[in-house]
Order: sequence, then structure tokens, then C-alpha cells
Amino acid sequence: MTATQNPPSDHPKTASDAGARPYATVNPYTGQLEKEFPFLETDQIDGLVERAHSAFQEWGRLPVQERAAIVGRAGDLMLERRDELAALVTREMGKRIKEAAGEVMLAASILKYYAENGPRFLEPTRIDVMAGEAVVENEPIGTILAIEPWNYPLYQAVRVAGPNLVLGNTILLKHAELNPQTALAIEQIFRDAGAPEGVYTNVFLKIPDVEKVIAHPHVRGVTLTGSERAGASVAEIAGRNLKKSVLELGGSDPFIVLDADDMGSTVKAATMGRMQNTGQACIAAKRFIVTDDIYDDFVGGLQQAFATFQPGDPADPSTTLAPLSSERAAQDLAAQIQDAIDKGATVLAGGGRPDHDGAFVEPTLLTDVTPEMRAYREELFGPAAVVYRVANEDEAVELANNSDYGLGGTVFSGDLDRARGVAERLEAGMVWVNQPTGSSPELPFGGVKRSGYGRELSELGMFEFANRRLMRVLPAKKPTPAAGG
Repeated sequence: MTATQNPPSDHPKTASDAGARPYATVNPYTGQLEKEFPFLETDQIDGLVERAHSAFQEWGRLPVQERAAIVGRAGDLMLERRDELAALVTREMGKRIKEAAGEVMLAASILKYYAENGPRFLEPTRIDVMAGEAVVENEPIGTILAIEPWNYPLYQAVRVAGPNLVLGNTILLKHAELNPQTALAIEQIFRDAGAPEGVYTNVFLKIPDVEKVIAHPHVRGVTLTGSERAGASVAEIAGRNLKKSVLELGGSDPFIVLDADDMGSTVKAATMGRMQNTGQACIAAKRFIVTDDIYDDFVGGLQQAFATFQPGDPADPSTTLAPLSSERAAQDLAAQIQDAIDKGATVLAGGGRPDHDGAFVEPTLLTDVTPEMRAYREELFGPAAVVYRVANEDEAVELANNSDYGLGGTVFSGDLDRARGVAERLEAGMVWVNQPTGSSPELPFGGVKRSGYGRELSELGMFEFANRRLMRVLPAKKPTPAAGG
């Protein structure tokens, strides 16, 4: 019996009653445990991998247009089920309903992007040679294990599934423990779109069993979005088994403000960049680096903006501040903030938890943050940010690059040449000028340093798990006639 066939428990209880089962829907606003799902048993793993591998033998040989049509149909089904999916995401991880609906739209657009463009991306590339022909062909390599997080449960899954399914690989998806019903809904969408059994499989894996899946000879690669610790572990296992890996491990993205022709618009962009998804985004702005001459105006505007957020039910469209994904996440962020306060940081806004039921943390701005504080080095995964004052561009770049992370970055300036000059000096996989860092199907996504390696989305995302096979063809040599013949 597969993981998707295991029946859930439908008896609501509080999160404290959840017991040992990790896959569970716990509403972070109400604290209620709505459903539980059992682990995939270890002895089921080989069967599921073999099924995915068997599916690959047929799926990878289908014409790419047929695979693309199924992926495109999955995108259409996401749009048809938009309200249902958005409500599910909101219940499971607390995302505001408007943002959840937006995530459905983004996820669907990724699937449709690869359905429309994937066949073109996969066309062979000819190489000029002295004689004969040389062609680079793009072929699938097999079954890929994807380990995905809860913060964008639809988007994260499809940015792996879309390109790889069009390419011809098959997918085993280990989703986060917080959103099992969303994980099952994605699997159902691919099934309803016409994907044969084994092409896309949801697996409720135990953490110790991840190694067994990666090591299986029929699993050809692994991709993970998650923590540094998880990434290091997966990379080590993959390396030991000579498997390709792609890692996206978060960030502490700088948001550099050099000048502001329109301070109101700049503050609005900064607020959006920090508060999207209640701050639970790898590419959210987490460190505001502001030049001295506009620092006070910028900070004053940001303080006012942060004060407008009020906690409420994320299912209510009027709510401005949603809970974090879990009570544990709220406690962890509150501890990082308190550590900074205890060591001398100044609180410009927020600083604690509001008097409201649910996994809420106040939108918080900290300054006077120094290297001995956790907030200086660690990713703040929630509605909290640090503000730094710098004298000039050189100080801004030095501070921005003084981080173990290198995912994204943002530069704001009315002088585009000045902004580009600073952006080109940032150690990041993605830099945006005069707009908060974001994501779109046609744009490559990924980082450097401890933010990981590899790229997803865009044309680049088609080839991380592709065999870019060289085909060299030369004319057959004619036999040389024997002497005197």
C-alpha cells in the first residue's frame, strides 16, 4: 500500500495531542490538529522506487509534446481548483488567503510555462565541427527525489515537477510534514491530468528513510529546499552515492537603499519585500542597509508601515498579519529577537508576541545589531528585520556581502547606473533593482555560498537533471582497394 493510500485520522484535537506522527494538518491560527497521516513504512520504499523507475521507462520515451500536454493540463486543473487549494494552504500553514490564491496562480503558471516552452528548450543543439555532425541531445536520467518545504507548498513542488516531467524524469516528492493534504492534492492533480501511475508519487517519508531512497540505484538525483543542516546531510549522502544534487538553503537577503526619489514608494516596496508570506520566504528582504542621508526618513516610514499590521484569521481577506506556520516557528523567531534585545539591540517596532491566540509574532525592526547576536548571522524566518546605517556604497556592499548566505538581493536608487554598479558587486544568485526580490517561471532561481547550488525555473531549470548527451556522427570510411586490384 502506498503512502497516499493510508487513511488519515479525522478527529480534531489540539496540537499538543498530536503524538509522534509527523505528517499532520495543524491549523496555526486555531492550534487544532485536523488530520494525521502515517509514515510510509520502510519496507514499502523499494516498491515505490521500482514503480517510479518502471514508469520512467515508458514516460521518458513518450514524445515530449505528450508529456508537455499532461503538465499543461495539470496547470489548468490548478486554476480550476484555485479556491480549494488556496483554502487548504491557508489551513495547513497559515498563509493569508489572498496570498494563497496568488501562490496557486504562480504554481499554475510554472506548469503552463514548461508545457509551452519545454519542448523548445529540449531541442538538440548543433555544434560546428570540421567533418560530420555533432549534436548535444537533452535526455532524462530517471527518477528524482524532491524534498520540499512548507512555506510555498504548491510553488516549491511544481518548480521541480514542471521541468522534470516535461524532460521525461519521474518524481518522488517528499513534502513537508506541515502540509500533507496539500501534498496529496498536488499528486491528485497530476493523476487527474493523465500522468501514468508512478510518474509523480507523494511519499510520506521518515527522515531516516531519506538516505535509503537517495541510495537506491534507480534514484538518479535529489533536490532539496530547506535548512543548511538538511542540505549538508542530503549533499553528503548524494555525494557518497555519486548522485547529482541541487540545493536551495535559504538566505539573509540585503535590501540596499542608496537614495529615494519617492520615499513612500521605497518604503512600500521594502515592507512588501519583508512581509510577504508573513516573512516566511527565502528571498524576503531581511537586512535593510540604508545610506546615512536618508536613513531617518526610511526608518520612520518603515516603523509606521509595520505598525499597521494586525493579527487575524488568515482565511479572512481583510487580515493583514497571518500567524507563522506553527507555534514552534513562532517561538524560534521570538527567541532570536529576544537574544538580540538581551545583548543590546534597539527595538524600532514590535519585539514580541501580540496578545492574540495563534502562532503570531509582532512585525519587528531591530537596529544596533552586532556580530555576537544571532540576528546578525542567522536567517530570520518571519516578520522581523534588521536595519543598518552605512556611510556610502562601499560600506553597503561590504555589509551586504558579510553573510554566509548568497541567495538574493535588492538595490534601490533613482540612478540606474549607480544601482547597477552596486548590484554587480553583490555575492548573490539573484539581484533585483528597484523591485523586491521575487520569482517568475522564466527567471532562474538559486543562490551561492551557503544558500546552495544549482538553478530552478527558466530554461536553466530544464537541465539540472538532464543527460546532455553528445552525439558525434562521421561518415563511414570507404575501404582502400588492395594494391594491383
